[in-house]
Amino acid sequence: MTLDDTDRRILNHLQEGFPIAPDPFALVAAELALDEADLIARLERMREARVITRFGPFFDAAAMGGAFCLCAMAAPEDEFDRVAEIVNARPEVAHNYARSHALNMWFVLATETEAEIAEVAEALTRATGHEVLCFPKLQEFFVRFRVAA
Repeated sequence: MTLDDTDRRILNHLQEGFPIAPDPFALVAAELALDEADLIARLERMREARVITRFGPFFDAAAMGGAFCLCAMAAPEDEFDRVAEIVNARPEVAHNYARSHALNMWFVLATETEAEIAEVAEALTRATGHEVLCFPKLQEFFVRFRVAA
């Protein structure tokens, strides 16, 4: 898929936030001088083409009283899809990525309590047969990461 100037304006604009309102798409469309249906169609097209992989809020589990942790696994290539299916089936799992490294599967666990991180990691280790390594946050840095489309 090739992005046109309007697609790029949409992507750049939405990285700055999305309104919490009864008609958020209408508000964004108006801000961009677009038709609401066109905005939604463009977002759907970009998602289907995997230009954007997700469109939704990012919740800070820790700020809501929960916990989150970066985790990694060494999943053998011939088992990778099976292991990914098991990992991805857990509702606590987000942001699962394949990497070119000995630790080739990286994902985030988000749970209601700190203790649940270890419980879910252990359950995934048992279910997959491969150890889940947990890398808890030591210090948080806010980085205002934006990608110019």
